[in-house]
Amino acid sequence: MTDTVTLFRPVGARELALIEESGFRSFPPRLPEQPIFYPVLNEEYAVKIARDWNAKYNEDRAGFVTRFEVRKSFLDKYEVKIVGGREHEEYWIPAEELEEFNRNIVGRIEVIAEFRGE
Repeated sequence: MTDTVTLFRPVGARELALIEESGFRSFPPRLPEQPIFYPVLNEEYAVKIARDWNAKYNEDRAGFVTRFEVRKSFLDKYEVKIVGGREHEEYWIPAEELEEFNRNIVGRIEVIAEFRGE
């Protein structure tokens, strides 16, 4: 049995800079208009968001895919949400629980893909 779950998160340049400031150990607090933190369960879905949304529509025209491990015992209390197709699996972590989520990241957050818009 695995003690951690591999998750992915598409981010823009601003969020990535804040992750870097943490030593690649945590995600920044959500903004008031962002009540949910949604890490995704597969790389393909994260790539699609980073490439097709972040790199095209963020003001910095950049999208990155991060990969990280989270303790399974922490995630067990959350239901996996499917948004759209079957491959669009996410956890919905309430913003007020993000600090606890960050404490359950094992190791560092790594950047595994980068996309630049025009």
